[in-house]
Amino acid sequence: MSTNEELNLLSNRFRTFYPVVIDIETAGFNAKTDAVLEIALITLTMDKLGWLHKEDTLHFHVKPFKGSIINSDAIAFNKIDPFNPLRGAISEKSAIELIIEKVRKGIELQGCTRGIVVAHNANFDHNFLMAAIKRVQTKNNPFHPFVTFDTAVLSGLAVGQTVLAKACKAMGLSFDNQQAHSALYDTLQTANLFCEIVNRWKRLGGWPINIKKNEENYVKYQK
Repeated sequence: MSTNEELNLLSNRFRTFYPVVIDIETAGFNAKTDAVLEIALITLTMDKLGWLHKEDTLHFHVKPFKGSIINSDAIAFNKIDPFNPLRGAISEKSAIELIIEKVRKGIELQGCTRGIVVAHNANFDHNFLMAAIKRVQTKNNPFHPFVTFDTAVLSGLAVGQTVLAKACKAMGLSFDNQQAHSALYDTLQTANLFCEIVNRWKRLGGWPINIKKNEENYVKYQK
């Protein structure tokens, strides 16, 4: 395998981390006490030329775990009725186990060592994911315990915007505010945003590191 082909492997792009885009809708802000109500996940892949793309999607409506808190303000905001039988919700344990299985397979197939959460304001989603994994007592958690890729930070660097809708629009991506705050839609948009930021950095000569192209771009920016 040539050097360029090796660089274009997903496992080499992010220090052997396997990026997994996640959005979680909840019944509050306390990851230890408040219920997870909806969770979506999108895996990513890299083509032979080194461009990042969306791959597979998982999406679950989740039943509040026993003893969890449902905050009325949170429900009013995300407009989720936790006890609506038409949601088709599954247990938190089932959702987490399916997610873990998917991520473990992806890590193995891509030759990576560990999953890493990609999310907008990632600390929130990461905390809820880690708390849920701990509750269901899953062994061998494949996700990094504290490192995340936060698209709010990355888009702040790339286009000076940190709100998901504004960042997407600044990057030339569509965004429907009517669909926002659905785990599936927000995960899709976050995945689009992350891929576009990574791919734009590549187009600018940032990956693989192209010193000559970077210098040419720098000269252009100075004019």
